[in-house]
Amino acid sequence: MNELYLARDANEGTARLRRAAPFVAIGTASIVAGGLIAGATARHPTEHEAWAVAFLVLVCGIAQIALGLGQSLLATTVPAKRTIVAELVAFNAGCALVLVGTVAERLLVTDAGGALLALALVLLFRAVGSASIRASWAVNLYHALIAIVLVSIPIGLVLAHLRVS
Repeated sequence: MNELYLARDANEGTARLRRAAPFVAIGTASIVAGGLIAGATARHPTEHEAWAVAFLVLVCGIAQIALGLGQSLLATTVPAKRTIVAELVAFNAGCALVLVGTVAERLLVTDAGGALLALALVLLFRAVGSASIRASWAVNLYHALIAIVLVSIPIGLVLAHLRVS
């Protein structure tokens, strides 16, 4: 009986990590892209280039990895594939639109990206919910990360509008 229980747990753990893999892969690629842009523009960086590097590394990279791993480890059940796809599409399309809209100074594109990022954060929050009592500190930390990113969205959008105006 114990062997079956352990096998089930091992399979569930593998499934959970598989669900986090796209977040980790895209997040890592974003960090590398930020590093490449930083290296390419190091001699004479513009304001947009410096901002793009920070956004790629912090939001598209580190936050995405932490959110994807956190969800896969903290959710009470293994997240469904369609949930993961919806979160990935909303988060990464949002990041792309914010990045392109800000650099091109197209505020509607930036705003649409901010809305998609907020949607992705809501989906990520719902997937974890209050999770389990035994990991409440981790769930609280996960919710704090979502809150920080969520609060930064309108702040960033206001700053983008002020810079263009």
